[in-house]
Amino acid sequence: MPAGGHPSEVLFDSGAQPLVLPVCDHYAGREPLIRKSLALQARLGPLFDVTADCEDGAEVGHEAAHARMVGALVASPENRFGRMGVRIHDSRSRHWHGDLETIIGGAGERLAYVALPKVEDFAAVERVASAIDDLSQQAGVRRQLPIHVSIETHGGLRAVPEIAAHPRVECIAFGLMDYVSGYHGALPASAALSPGQFEHPLVRRAKAEIAVASHAAGKVPAHNPCTDVRRPGTAGEDARRAALEYGFTRMWSIHPSQIGPIVAALTPEPASIRAAAEILLAARAAGWGAILHDGLQLDRSAYRYWWGVLRRAQAAGAELPADARAAFFEPIH
Repeated sequence: MPAGGHPSEVLFDSGAQPLVLPVCDHYAGREPLIRKSLALQARLGPLFDVTADCEDGAEVGHEAAHARMVGALVASPENRFGRMGVRIHDSRSRHWHGDLETIIGGAGERLAYVALPKVEDFAAVERVASAIDDLSQQAGVRRQLPIHVSIETHGGLRAVPEIAAHPRVECIAFGLMDYVSGYHGALPASAALSPGQFEHPLVRRAKAEIAVASHAAGKVPAHNPCTDVRRPGTAGEDARRAALEYGFTRMWSIHPSQIGPIVAALTPEPASIRAAAEILLAARAAGWGAILHDGLQLDRSAYRYWWGVLRRAQAAGAELPADARAAFFEPIH
């Protein structure tokens, strides 16, 4: 193979490379909080997504008005980077289709994704995906809207490999509190907090199964939020453990002060970024054949690992070596 070529093309002969998303997904429900979140995103850049919540965010009896407000913000200049998604009502609710109809009809081209809560099985994803496609066609939306799925129940956990493999799904998130509540008091309350959530075997099992299914399908696993909003550093500590112990590459935020610690925790270390750049540039110069690096012989299996590190660093807004950025991320003019 001649020298050159891009990792996304030469390292994934068997199919598309795994998805990479911004490392933080910030949830906001009320209009002032959504606007503040979008303003923060405009200042910091698209290092995190903003998910407008139509499920828990809408006042009872005002669901339609809430969806109209969300749709207007998705379509507005405040959605500067096009990285605003929406969480609709549970597909067993009478409001989920109305959420989609309103928001896709008015802002489908600018909507980053649709998040589905409390998914029980593959059929629920199929049902909602079909509705999204029908409404998108009616609204003249020219692309397929991605779907993010929350696994919060025993049924959802059983079906997670099948759900993760759905071609429209790009992210699988863990709903810790609902999952623990599903044991109806049989688990201690500490299992829904830190450090207990990382120590209880049944919760550890759920996290592991979600992460394994996500990575096996090339999708993004998103860790549950940290409910301790008084100490933002706790969210960063949770994100770090979720990444190191389970391979989560994204985490929910429920307070703006948590965004920075989550992004920092899920950004690869500078030494890893430098190593990734050196290895990939050397591999590219060698036509993606085997190379020696620091006394180790590396081949394409290692290059796929280091390409994942570099892609995650780029998505998190980390500073990349200039030669690696030019070779792998800047368009060729």
